[in-house]
Amino acid sequence: MDFSLTEHQEILRSSAREFLEVECPTSLVRAVEESLDGHAPDLWRKMAALGWLGISLPEQYGGTGGSLTDQTVLFEEIGRALTPGPLLTSSVLAAQVVLNAGSDSQKANLIPGAVSGDVILTIARGDRLETAANNGGLTLSGESSFVPYAGTANHIICVTRPAIGAWPDTTLALVDTQANGVSMTAMDSIANYPQFMVEFDDVLLSGEAVLGEVAEGRPALNLAVQRATVIQCAETLGRAQRVLEMVVEYAGHRVAFGRPIGSFQAVQHRCADLRVAVDGGRMLTYQAAWKLDQGLPANDEVSFAKAQAGMLSRLATETGHTIFAGISFTTEHDMQLYSARAKIAEASLGDTEYHLDQLAAGMQP
Repeated sequence: MDFSLTEHQEILRSSAREFLEVECPTSLVRAVEESLDGHAPDLWRKMAALGWLGISLPEQYGGTGGSLTDQTVLFEEIGRALTPGPLLTSSVLAAQVVLNAGSDSQKANLIPGAVSGDVILTIARGDRLETAANNGGLTLSGESSFVPYAGTANHIICVTRPAIGAWPDTTLALVDTQANGVSMTAMDSIANYPQFMVEFDDVLLSGEAVLGEVAEGRPALNLAVQRATVIQCAETLGRAQRVLEMVVEYAGHRVAFGRPIGSFQAVQHRCADLRVAVDGGRMLTYQAAWKLDQGLPANDEVSFAKAQAGMLSRLATETGHTIFAGISFTTEHDMQLYSARAKIAEASLGDTEYHLDQLAAGMQP
């Protein structure tokens, strides 16, 4: 396996970095953090115009038909710039669920809108969502916590469990956020990350609301989660890489005891440890992306990458706050922007302990 980037991917990386340095400064990140919906519509439209929202979606639905590795390259830069908005939720996780499970008409109705940015999708995976048959359709009831960007989304893909006496497995149901019986409440979150408690009070859905077949949604969901997990690892890599650049630059000119602190071995070792962790995380993330691009089983590779990403995010946070010292804990300093988002990402799509458990379970005889 050759993990060096192609010429196309190098151009993608450099052009994305140039674009985000201009269009997504930390001043914008801070402004969006203080907003109610955690979304930057102008930036969202510009990214859609560049084809970023559909970079790995088929050309027949308006995407660019790129690989997961292409998307990984892009999302490293998105993570590095702390780019706000529902990119991972809508353009990766939810869009892949539709692509994997949806009918031809469902794909044609939803994916072009997701690519253009006109449609925002999210996903609710609460254990308390139930569906029951109802005159050729479904009745959805229950609630789901921590649904990202529900207040901005047009549709929610609900991962539902059967009601008593119904089907034995997962059903994926598409719900309009404006439908009768749908209500949502904003939840407190670090960095004001937009997540909601969404309640479904006997919401009536037609049979066409089911993505795929009733009780057969688990394989499509699992594949989408795998791809989204790899992309989240790429975001973590980008953030950690930027923290490394920041602390190395700072250590080079911050003077203590008559010389730059970068000349002290303790500081050098911290920077070196972070560099090793970033490079290791990059290797694992691109290996997982490559295997998924090849259609190969990648359960272990995805868990390796996510476990390493979780440890990397902790190390980057510790290194940044240690070298920058007290000022980095103030809201005026950029370091706290990176550490807050590292905590959000680590807890999403399975934390380090979860993925280590998955790896351990796979080694059982």
